[in-house]
Amino acid sequence: MNLGKISYGGDWNPEQWDRAVWDEDVRLFKEAGIDFLSINIFAWTLLQPSEDTFDFSQLDEIFALLHANNIKICLATSTAAHPAWMATKYPDILRVDHQGRKRKFGDRHNSCPSSSAYATFAPKLATALATRYQNHPALELWHISNEFGGSCYCENCEKRFRVWLQQQYITLEALNTAWNATFWSQIITDWNEIVVPNQLSVQWSDRGTAMQGLALDFMRFNSENILGMYNLEYDAIKAIIPEAMITTNMMGMYRPLNYRKWAKRIDVIAWDSYPSPNHSAAQTALAHDLMRSLKDGQPFLLMEQTPSQTNWQPYNALKRPGVMRLQSWQAVAHGADAIMFFQMRRSIGAGEKFHGAVIEHSGRSDTRVFQEVAALGRELQQLGNKIIGSRIQSDVAIWFDWESWWAVENSLGPSAGLHYTEEIAKYHTAFHDANISVDMIGPDSSLDQYKILVAPVLYLLQPGVNERIKTFVDNGGTLVTSFLSGVADQNDRVFPGGPPGLLRETLGLWVEEIDALPPEQHNTMLVQNAFGSRSNYEYTCNLLFAIVRLETAETIATYGQDFYAGTPVLTRNQFGAGQAWFVASSPDSNFLNDFVQHLCRENNVQPVMQGVPTGVKVTKRSKDGHDYYFILNHTSSTQTMPLEKPMRDLLSGQTFTGSLKIEARGVLVAEAI
Repeated sequence: MNLGKISYGGDWNPEQWDRAVWDEDVRLFKEAGIDFLSINIFAWTLLQPSEDTFDFSQLDEIFALLHANNIKICLATSTAAHPAWMATKYPDILRVDHQGRKRKFGDRHNSCPSSSAYATFAPKLATALATRYQNHPALELWHISNEFGGSCYCENCEKRFRVWLQQQYITLEALNTAWNATFWSQIITDWNEIVVPNQLSVQWSDRGTAMQGLALDFMRFNSENILGMYNLEYDAIKAIIPEAMITTNMMGMYRPLNYRKWAKRIDVIAWDSYPSPNHSAAQTALAHDLMRSLKDGQPFLLMEQTPSQTNWQPYNALKRPGVMRLQSWQAVAHGADAIMFFQMRRSIGAGEKFHGAVIEHSGRSDTRVFQEVAALGRELQQLGNKIIGSRIQSDVAIWFDWESWWAVENSLGPSAGLHYTEEIAKYHTAFHDANISVDMIGPDSSLDQYKILVAPVLYLLQPGVNERIKTFVDNGGTLVTSFLSGVADQNDRVFPGGPPGLLRETLGLWVEEIDALPPEQHNTMLVQNAFGSRSNYEYTCNLLFAIVRLETAETIATYGQDFYAGTPVLTRNQFGAGQAWFVASSPDSNFLNDFVQHLCRENNVQPVMQGVPTGVKVTKRSKDGHDYYFILNHTSSTQTMPLEKPMRDLLSGQTFTGSLKIEARGVLVAEAI
């Protein structure tokens, strides 16, 4: 997909409005520089008012209107919410919730992934759409369903889960071994005895289950089962249009679905970004980096963001002037080739009438929000195709594994305060604040291009992962991992000998105990002669405190308090041509900032620019020998920074020599001259 520039637009729902409003919307879209719209997202009943009837007359008219005005189309398949007639006639399409209650018609994300009715009607609709619009010149992208998610615990899903398990384990003996089923007499003697883990069985809550192996397998199954819903339509469209570009909108660090596996079936990654007002720039950047990394750095689409406010957070603050522009360019700076909004016009009723939009209820073009959207549209038109397809190159990778996330948070203990994504975010933030580009990789990613691999809470070791990490370090790479790493195998069975399991040789230590204290209780980390400029450092740490025994590793920092005072809290092990670091607790940001600077110096990893003020972030995208710098001021005051070489801002045309000033919440997209 390439419109010759960064695609600009969003979700348009003309079926919610009278025909006269459509023409006014299109006029305003053109005024704002909108050239790409996602349509037909929730229109299943309109397209298929009964089992044997299709009606595409309204959609035909929408296509004709947009094509006449040179607006390209992302065509959604409308399957995110099934019709009422379908739920009435085919109740197997209704999901059963975690408490065992069968749902009634209503809402969205409401179709059972194991439903025979869904498996019949969803691909049938996708086929009809593909057949009708396959040669339409306005059609650029296909959008299957919308924000897939959730889970179902019905009898059909339970039966399909049993089949899935039989394919995975072949024998009940293997399954019982994997689940350690002798615990509490949970042994399965017939495949039909297996029940889904919900509140009626062993899954008491999101973070409480009696059978971790069963719960982990169900999360794997559920992610694959819902992917099957997507595949039904993907295959149907490809059968008609083999060259079709197909996507669905992801949701960043969304726990129920293993997006890394989903990405193999998605032609271009798209995701919906809705940071809360108290989210830091680094938190949003982490999600962008994760989405970009799912397909080896391929540019992604920012498919949804709000131009002003959401309607579903507890307190739905407006985006302050300049914030929408800043967040939009932040997405581009981290790899986006499209900026899109939800929604184009505010709904007049129902659940999203208070969600922000490009066109407010007033319908005017002189509102603050519309003027900001139009100004960004002019910038994108001015930039043209310069950065389309450009890539970000990273020397640093952070390991993000959905299955480790599931397993560590399904375990009873050691701490209810442990959140996998928060530990990942701490390390990512330190690199982000140092203006060091980071890729977010996982079990099937190549390690060859990286100098530093950071893998906090690498709880599960999938088959082959230990060997790949060992080779990475042996060949000269630097590994950083932490407490609760190398704990269990792919079935969540703890390795004999305890943590760090198979990583023991690489890390040169073993963990004797791990102390878990309330998050407000801290210990200290005492570092001597490790980070360069000062001889002694003292930091704080909290949450979990691994008590380790060294074999070949050396102590870099020790605990300062409690009965394990003086024992290692930070270690380094020389292994082959590389080194492996172990961080035994959850450290404060001061430690991580100093630690990251030290690692980058040792490994000759350079920031994108030197002398960048606090709160200003710089990234670089490259294409055809040209480097494009994105300088983003996330502060509320003007900032000045030095320049090593003259640069020209591609948005304003201004040239900077020696230094540059960037206004509060300002953006520069620059190239060296």
